[in-house]
Amino acid sequence: MTVAVATAPKKRRKSGVPSYLIYETLNGRPLYRRGYRDVVSGKKTPAEIMGSSSLQATLVATLVMFLGRTINRKKYLVVTNESGIHLDKGNNLSNDIAIFDKSTGLILTDKFFSVPPRIAIEVDVRIEPGEFEGKESGYVYEKTERLLEFGVETVIWITTQPKKIFVATKSSPWLTQNWDANVLVLDDVVLNLAGLLTEEGIEF
Repeated sequence: MTVAVATAPKKRRKSGVPSYLIYETLNGRPLYRRGYRDVVSGKKTPAEIMGSSSLQATLVATLVMFLGRTINRKKYLVVTNESGIHLDKGNNLSNDIAIFDKSTGLILTDKFFSVPPRIAIEVDVRIEPGEFEGKESGYVYEKTERLLEFGVETVIWITTQPKKIFVATKSSPWLTQNWDANVLVLDDVVLNLAGLLTEEGIEF
């Protein structure tokens, strides 16, 4: 016999936060960009919270260049720039880097992608974690689950503080490793982030 735990649904109030500060919607919930409260209160401009840090931007650019020279570009499409993915009503997510299989009949339009990428790569958490139950880890796990349910094969999170790589698939245990771990991205492409940054002359 099992015992169910009932939780009372939380009433959501209208936030009054401008829609341009919404980073994603996940399971019907708007998730706001990190630092949005400073914009609402007038302490910062929207431009001050929209961009990536220099470290985040460098990591994304380095990864895109690495993928561009190591994957089969006739078979796969690599996209970046917080590419949007429309899963269904109430779920519009973004990826720092996504790798799509061209054989899925991919069509490029002026709207979000509507098919799952093979691989989704995220660098740090871009939402306001205090607004999310479980804070950063709760957001990471829920977004990861939703992407895997949508059909993404592998979700890779890279965090700068601490320097870790979190890898999740449907078929294997989720693993958190250091930057110097060898991580299989897809096919025969293996990423060693520490080694890649050293090769590029980037101190970390």
